[in-house]
Amino acid sequence: MKLITAIIKPHAIDEVRDTLSGLGVTGMTVTEVKGFGRQKGHTEIYRGAEYTVDFIPKVKLDIVVGDDQAEAVIDGIKTAARSGAIGDGKIFVSNMEQAIRIRTSEMGEDAI
Repeated sequence: MKLITAIIKPHAIDEVRDTLSGLGVTGMTVTEVKGFGRQKGHTEIYRGAEYTVDFIPKVKLDIVVGDDQAEAVIDGIKTAARSGAIGDGKIFVSNMEQAIRIRTSEMGEDAI
């Protein structure tokens, strides 16, 4: 199993969700986060005063899938979240040692 963590722009979440649903992904965890990468924030003007926004709003997706489904999910996220502009996000892939469904005690891929 693989844990796929994607950090994407908030406006891309609906398209990513629809794409992953079409690939058979049955669940994901979505968290609103803030951070920065190469963008290093930006400046904005509010009521005539300029201020720096150091952390950019992003959305973090955590998705656990079987090994056979991981590449399709990664490609789906890349395609759906790409705008070609700086700050489109990152995808991290980790090995998932175990998954357990609490309600039924199912383990491994049966639990996802």
